Amino acid sequence: MDKEGTNTWRYAKAGAKVIVAISPEEIDIIRKTELELNNLDNIINLLENERLDIVFIEGFHSLMAKRADVPKIITATDEKGLKQTLEGTVQPILAIAGIVARNSSSLTYNSIPIVKVPEDGQKLLELVKKQLTQNKTA
Repeated sequence: MDKEGTNTWRYAKAGAKVIVAISPEEIDIIRKTELELNNLDNIINLLENERLDIVFIEGFHSLMAKRADVPKIITATDEKGLKQTLEGTVQPILAIAGIVARNSSSLTYNSIPIVKVPEDGQKLLELVKKQLTQNKTA
């Protein structure tokens, strides 16, 4: 996103707090922050004015694993990594994806759907939609 040698990188190094890069296809806003990004609520609050229906956050497993209010899609490279990731992770877990899913011949793992992306992307989309519908009625 912000690579060494680009104008946006130079602006950041010069002390800019907010940098906006615009192209015909996208607008990137880089906001320098001193917030503690080890708090999921701080991260979500950064997006509050965007009026988003759903936010996908990659990584931060240690922040998300214990939160029952955060639906999760678990990824791993192998079954050992999957077991480690699932250990201590609370529901809701919507699906298992990633390399471990691609290498699996099963449809579920401990009753959690296994989804191979991209070929089963529609299945993952339906699981996410179902979760959103459940959240609206709850």
